[in-house]
Amino acid sequence: MNIEEVKDLIKMIDESDLALFELKQGDFSLKMDKSQTRSSEVKELVNKEPASQKESVVNNTISVQEAKVEIKEEIKDENLFIVKSPIVGTFYGASSPDKDPYVHEGKKVKQGDVLCIIEAMKLMNEIESEINGEIVEVMVESESMVEYGQPLFKIRRA
Repeated sequence: MNIEEVKDLIKMIDESDLALFELKQGDFSLKMDKSQTRSSEVKELVNKEPASQKESVVNNTISVQEAKVEIKEEIKDENLFIVKSPIVGTFYGASSPDKDPYVHEGKKVKQGDVLCIIEAMKLMNEIESEINGEIVEVMVESESMVEYGQPLFKIRRA
């Protein structure tokens, strides 16, 4: 997806009543969320067009300040293992709010170590590591909703 297609999507979503839009194509991921608290700072799209065309873009108000945009392209690494959610539920990184998280970036884990808890229908399901390795990235914030198959952790194989 090129930058012009992304700009067109932003404009269409901004003009619609949608609060959340996600698109995934291979390694490309795009998420726009207008439901979160809006920041008061103004963000502008910067393009490589002459100044007169830039002014017309700003005057037509492609309102990026109301859309949170995430674009990620991941680099494939053969040693990375992605832990995905086996169920839909609420992700918890620790056993209780006052406890330290089970894992954090840089922590070494062994097969069978608890990585997190996913609550589904008032049942607490411990998610365990399937491999030995080191946590490279925690991809979900605690107390957020997760979908089936959603990536939770990146672990570099030991």
